[in-house]
Amino acid sequence: MKKRILVVEDEPIIRLDLKMMLRNNGYEVVGEAGDGDRAIELAFKLKPDLVLMDIEMPKLNGLKASEVIGHQLDIPVLLITAYSQKEFVEKSKQDNIMGYLVKPVSEASLIPAMIIALQQAKRTQTLKQSLQLTHEKTQKRKIIERVKR
Repeated sequence: MKKRILVVEDEPIIRLDLKMMLRNNGYEVVGEAGDGDRAIELAFKLKPDLVLMDIEMPKLNGLKASEVIGHQLDIPVLLITAYSQKEFVEKSKQDNIMGYLVKPVSEASLIPAMIIALQQAKRTQTLKQSLQLTHEKTQKRKIIERVKR
């Protein structure tokens, strides 16, 4: 099954290039946005498997949009940016951010990063489900122990 990707980039030519690279490698581009507000709107509507997100954009930047998408929808994000300064990398340490690519992004760097990001997201989701199941079992066990007394 093709992985569904939302592409968020304010430069139309770069966005088109990213879409072509993704489609050429078997990914389904389900939507595209040029700013963080639209990215959030489309993430809620389309529920993609991953968001490919630029950091520096008008209205709402990619870091803030990623934070909302992570907290509200738990959708993984792969960041792309022209900035490699330490401050941007530090601000990118959010739970749902699965990677960070510096522009210009080539197909040779994008596709391996996509594969790893999607795999890490799957692993994270499995761990979250396991943790939830363990929590539920613990709660049930506490109730049983109280009833036994």
